[in-house]
Amino acid sequence: MTLHPNLTTQILAALGDIFARNQHAEQVVDARLKANRKWGARDRRLFAESVYENVRWWRLNWHLAGLPDAECLLPEAITEERVQTLWEAYWARRSAVGPTCGSAGIEPTSAATLASEAKADQQAGPASETPLAIRASVPDWLFELGRKEFGSEWPGLLAALNQPADVFLRANSLHTTAGALKADLALQGIEADEVPGLPDALRLKERRKLGNSTAFCNGLFEIQDAASQHVAPLLQVEPGQVVIDACCGAGGKTLHLAALMKNKGRLLALDVRDKPLHALAERAKRASISIIELGVLDKEQVHTDLFASADRVLLDVPCSGLGTLRRNADVKWKMTAKEVARLVRVQARILRDYSQFVKPGGKLVYATCSLLPDENERQVQAFLAGHGTAWTLEQELQLRPDREGFDGFYAARLKRNS
Repeated sequence: MTLHPNLTTQILAALGDIFARNQHAEQVVDARLKANRKWGARDRRLFAESVYENVRWWRLNWHLAGLPDAECLLPEAITEERVQTLWEAYWARRSAVGPTCGSAGIEPTSAATLASEAKADQQAGPASETPLAIRASVPDWLFELGRKEFGSEWPGLLAALNQPADVFLRANSLHTTAGALKADLALQGIEADEVPGLPDALRLKERRKLGNSTAFCNGLFEIQDAASQHVAPLLQVEPGQVVIDACCGAGGKTLHLAALMKNKGRLLALDVRDKPLHALAERAKRASISIIELGVLDKEQVHTDLFASADRVLLDVPCSGLGTLRRNADVKWKMTAKEVARLVRVQARILRDYSQFVKPGGKLVYATCSLLPDENERQVQAFLAGHGTAWTLEQELQLRPDREGFDGFYAARLKRNS
């Protein structure tokens, strides 16, 4: 298979934007697809897959191109010539292994391979001259942190994080069911399967463009990973309650909460940024949801007017996002150990301050899309230890791509004692 020169040029330019100019992969891909609307479906798919797979396997491809490993993330070292060399190494490997080894031809490092090499590394030195962190295409700090935190489970977990994610939908239960949505999409040539344990979820059999589908335009579904769909039900909301989503972002879980509340009650969607709130307003309108009230929080000031005002509070806090590497592979290149430590401090402050929004007898869910214990169970344990008998841990949820096949997610439900 050959690529049109313009398509290759756009792929290389996109990789330069992501690694040399520190732009986000999803935004870069979206912008270039919009700028090249004349591309057909095949070229659009090849462009997106090639960019995302090169982002996912950036360090390995850099190594295979014979470039110095220490410079793979230095913006000043990522020149057009080097990106071209990396691309040639990638394309040669794609051509050699064929299309059966991953969606864009890079042969994945399997869990079994990583596990056996990790064991050999521990017992008798490296099984390969190429370090495991390079073969798995992750930064050294992340590889060592994962090995410390997850031990023998890390190779399988890491291999799962390096696989492209499935696409999940959440049926808007205010207007349809998962079964009815499945039938509706089938009429449009979009095949999906229901997901055991998630009554509103569908898993697409193959990636499809959904934004122009009739079902989407009519507010019948949202694109939402299955792990994320576990969080809103954990909060145990009921129609008529006062609920606060205090870190709502673009509002995927807010919309889910509104559906579970049957669009009855009061749902405050708050964030320190106003831009995501505008997106949420549009999504709520499309979904015919009317109970959401939008508000911007001052991250430097505790909002005492909200103290003890809510029956339920969701804190989907800012986090490293390391549980979402299957769909956001560039996170591993932009995140640092220092940034993780900063986020842990931010999470502790949010949990301390915003937990005061809960009424006595009410409940709170703390959630992250991280895998790291410091952001998850240790954060909750520290909060409970600092509050005596004021709070009770009712349930914890930990999801991982190597076990359930979803994003990595953590959530804990706490009850504020009367």
